[in-house]
Amino acid sequence: MVIITISKTPGKNRVMIIRSIILISTLAFLCCSACTAKKEKSKAKPAVPVKVAPALKKDMPVQVKAIGNIEAFTTVAIKSQVNGQIERIHFSEGSDVEKGALLVSIDPETFHATLSQFEAALAKDLAQAKFAREQASRYEGLLKEGIVTRDQYDLLRSNAESLASAVVADRSAIKSAKIQLEYCSIRSPISGRTGTIAIQPGNLVKSNDLPIVTVNQISPIYVTFSLPEKRLAEIKRGMAAGRLKIAAVIPNEPGTTEIGTISFLDNAVNPATGMIKLKGVFANKSRKLWPGQFTDVLITLASRQNAVVIPTHAIQTSQQGEFVYVVKPDNKVEMRQVTSATSVGEETVIEKGLEVGETVVIDGQLRLTPGAVVESKEKQQSEGKKK
Repeated sequence: MVIITISKTPGKNRVMIIRSIILISTLAFLCCSACTAKKEKSKAKPAVPVKVAPALKKDMPVQVKAIGNIEAFTTVAIKSQVNGQIERIHFSEGSDVEKGALLVSIDPETFHATLSQFEAALAKDLAQAKFAREQASRYEGLLKEGIVTRDQYDLLRSNAESLASAVVADRSAIKSAKIQLEYCSIRSPISGRTGTIAIQPGNLVKSNDLPIVTVNQISPIYVTFSLPEKRLAEIKRGMAAGRLKIAAVIPNEPGTTEIGTISFLDNAVNPATGMIKLKGVFANKSRKLWPGQFTDVLITLASRQNAVVIPTHAIQTSQQGEFVYVVKPDNKVEMRQVTSATSVGEETVIEKGLEVGETVVIDGQLRLTPGAVVESKEKQQSEGKKK
């Protein structure tokens, strides 16, 4: 610090001294400011902690995701084929039944009576037909001897033929009556699971009227879904090469899937939506797929060989499109535009903009700008453990 006394100095010299002091003070202030600015400028920004991952080369499946609707493999509405009264229900609602199992009994008494009536008519016509044949046979001999006329013989012969036709009609009526009697026992045409019983015992039913119960076959089971028509060529190639496998995600069980194959490709594209309908069939032995549910369907169409793959979290979006932060050898980041293709799980195939072996940032991008210095969080953690 410099102390200058100017109280006894003459006036003109006093002014000059004051000006000199002001000038020296100003220069000293500017020098200090410049030094401070230089020190602040030379102070480096700290490295941004980020997570990184390398771009890898690997074979990736080409997959398409869709939303499917689960449908029963076969659905049968159980109806009565005869008029009558329900006598007994032989199953419980929501139970599994085998093919041929007895489901419903219709009161058979009326049908037994009808069958007995036709059987009695048959016995009567058989006896009459036998007598008519024997009588016609005797008259044939008498006709040759000239004892009876041709008209008498023809009358007896036509009577015998008429009674023979009546016997045939009786047998047909008996067969029909037996069929009607069999219809009184309603059996399941498929193996499946029963639904709600719509008509309870004691109610009257009509032939082919309301369904008594519906049986769904759920093992195997269908999943119906639609894909854009641009995928049609890939689907056809996959089906031509063999059975095209698909995976259905079990509803309410993320990560659990059921594997099946495509069994149906519709014969036309829906012109209103540009989508084509497909069906996949699944064994569903665990019965985790249930009719009426919706599920995510993953179709593997092909395999992309030697693809450049990075974690999906590395890809960011801007107004110019997708980009990633690439870590250079000097630990500075570069903002690079990329073109992505298909994604499988948490990995995405990069078609353009990235080379195998380059390192990309997968976490901490919000704090980055082009040229920023970064440091891997894993490196920081390992250094902290060593200390």
